[in-house]
This record gives sequence, C-alpha cells and structure tokens, in this order.
Amino acid sequence: MNIHEALDWRYAVREFSPEKLNSYTVETLVDAARKSASSYGLQPYKILVVESKAVRRDLLAYSFGQQKVLDCSHLIVFAAQTDIGDHTVDRYVTQFVKTRGVPADDISGYVEHMKQALAAKSQAEKQAWAHQQAYIALGTLLTAAASMRIDTCPMTGFDHTAYDEVLGLSELGLESSAIVALGYRSARDRTSGLPKVRFDYDELVIRM
Repeated sequence: MNIHEALDWRYAVREFSPEKLNSYTVETLVDAARKSASSYGLQPYKILVVESKAVRRDLLAYSFGQQKVLDCSHLIVFAAQTDIGDHTVDRYVTQFVKTRGVPADDISGYVEHMKQALAAKSQAEKQAWAHQQAYIALGTLLTAAASMRIDTCPMTGFDHTAYDEVLGLSELGLESSAIVALGYRSARDRTSGLPKVRFDYDELVIRM
C-alpha cells in the first residue's frame, strides 16, 4: 500500500471495535512520533500512552461525549511543556553530544541562536510554539498509523484544564495539546466506507 492509498484509507473513526492493539504495534507508533520533525529538534512536549480503563473513564466526563476515548484500544495524549527557556536548549545539547559524540563547543553558535530565538518570544508565544511542535508529532503518528492500517481519531475537542488535572500534567510541567484514540474500526461504523471529503488539489495548492 503506497502513501496515497494509506491516507485515503484512514479516516477519523467514530466507533472502535473492542479488539486491543498489541504492545509492539503501540510502541512502533509512539516511536514513529518520537522521530517526528520538530523546530530546532527541541521536542518541547511529552507523549502519554493511556491504556488504563479507569483513567480513561475519568477522562470521558471531560471529552464532550466522545465515547471512543473509553472504547478505543489506547489513548495517546500529546502534552506541551510549559516552561520553555535556555534549559530547553541545554537539554537538546546534552542529547546532541551524546548522540553524535562531538564537543558542545562545536555548535556553540547554533546554541546561542536557539536561545536568543526563544528568549525573543513572549510566554504566550513560547507556549503556542510548544503546542505547534506537538501537533507536528501528532501528524507523524497519524501517518504512521495509516501506513500500518491502524485506525485513529485525533481530537482537540475536550476540556484541556480537566484533562491536565486528571493526568497530573501541571505537576509534570505540561499541558495537554491533543489526543488520539488508537485501535481498530468497528464493523458498525458506517462512516468507514464513505468517500474522503477533501478539497481538490488545484483549489488547495498555490504554485508560485
């Protein structure tokens, strides 16, 4: 199945079957999201894998009636970091040195550039930037799932403040960005066979 077949196949699942994804599949998808593109490679977010039915039952009350939060195999929560600054860059530098085996001094100019770029943002702009990076990872997860014929439903329609409280995100320096239900579509989901509604290429794409 090529990429276009995979993307035509995927849709936002309305009803999931009770079949569970195996741990290898879930870890493969989460690891794909981990490898996602990110501004400066800083990855200012965390990915939470919520398998517990009890936790998801608590979250359901704050999910605007979206039963799939409870019925899906696994619920993924993308959460942006709330404290963005020099330490965000320093964390990346530590990983860079560890991964590539080069002295931090070799990228000192780039490090200074990253720190200045973040320092120039207001707190609100930093937070918006962090959420944007989480959304990029969300897109990577959805595409990876489609390529593996794993069903998904991304959602931003939930009570973010309540989710943060239930999951204890504030204590972790995080706030929720988006959630994704993972699993297999139910045979009762009538929307699964409907044509995908997307604008035509020439209407959406501007060439210059």
